[in-house]
Amino acid sequence: MTDTPIENRLAVCSWSLQAATPRELAERLQATGISRTQLALDPLREEPAVWGETEAVLEQAGITIVSGMFGCVGEDYSTLDTIRQTGGIAPDETWEQNLENIRATVGIATALGLKLVSFHAGFVPHDPADPGFAKMAGRLAAVAEIFAAADMEVGLETGQETADGLAALLEALKKPNVIVNFDPANMLLYGKGDPIEAVRVLAPWIRQVHVKDANQTSVPGTWGEEVAVGTGQVDWQAFFTTLADVGFTGDIVIEREAGTQRVTDIRAAREVVLSSIR
Repeated sequence: MTDTPIENRLAVCSWSLQAATPRELAERLQATGISRTQLALDPLREEPAVWGETEAVLEQAGITIVSGMFGCVGEDYSTLDTIRQTGGIAPDETWEQNLENIRATVGIATALGLKLVSFHAGFVPHDPADPGFAKMAGRLAAVAEIFAAADMEVGLETGQETADGLAALLEALKKPNVIVNFDPANMLLYGKGDPIEAVRVLAPWIRQVHVKDANQTSVPGTWGEEVAVGTGQVDWQAFFTTLADVGFTGDIVIEREAGTQRVTDIRAAREVVLSSIR
């Protein structure tokens, strides 16, 4: 896949560890055995008194921040329908606030020296003729320009649309700094297709991947279930083989958003990655 040792490409999503302070985050990251993280930037923006020293605390602990992440205002993940209505930059009522937050987030990411920040953009209509498609493309273009001015890439999380739908948007957008943070589990959780085939479709844009596992729902229109990596429906051997086939050389970031044994599950996920690649 690349000459860089896999251990040097592994990272952990900071939000997976549910830390209340930078020091607690550092301790939990150290407990995972992985010294690199994709950092949630919203806490730094919303609670600077608590999180303002994050960079210094992580550096002292020997932890590298490889990329950032932010959320959007008013997102409700209760059901597939609620997130369709409230997710990302699609809703008109939260667009201006989101834009303001994004500008502040880019400032924080710049201060941290980051070159990639990801987020869920929201649902994209599958038909390019749909007026909502052009609206989303326009908003993403505005976001892309804010990041481009800071010499930074913005990554779109997969899952809320099919791989073909996302590819159509990226091709229409024509913004080289808009890339993909590929999450195979999200494809299953949202019921948006086979993750392995999606890698092939989105390969030109994939710069970072999340390692998360899930099972598809048996009830159409409802969420699938996130499970510990290695116990769900993602074929990890095929996933990493396909990534190698398409020339992926980016960071491999473990994410766990369910369960009560996050550190244990992340350590187990690390072993799944290592055994799938070697």
